Amino acid sequence: MNLPPSVTERAFARLAEINDGAETPQGLRVAVEGGGCSGFQYEIKLDAPAEDDLVLEGQGQRVLVDPVSLPFLAGAVIDFADELIGARFVIENPNAASSCGCGTSFSL
Repeated sequence: MNLPPSVTERAFARLAEINDGAETPQGLRVAVEGGGCSGFQYEIKLDAPAEDDLVLEGQGQRVLVDPVSLPFLAGAVIDFADELIGARFVIENPNAASSCGCGTSFSL
């Protein structure tokens, strides 16, 4: 059985900052789509949970993964990085054979 993705405390904390003061707090949807420069790409956006989503909860926040994307994210770590090149959610994916420089595209 594949392990579900995990979410770092830093990522949950950043999501809490984003949702602070929102009337309806949103979940962070992490999805995998075909395309990108390496074959697959991540889509990360604020969204409401769907009925069949895997919901990862922490610090009162939710990260959402749809069932189609789940196998591509098995064992992955969803994190938040605040670096010189910018602050963004990042995914450390053990399933990715290679990834591109932008960090949003990968191949298996």
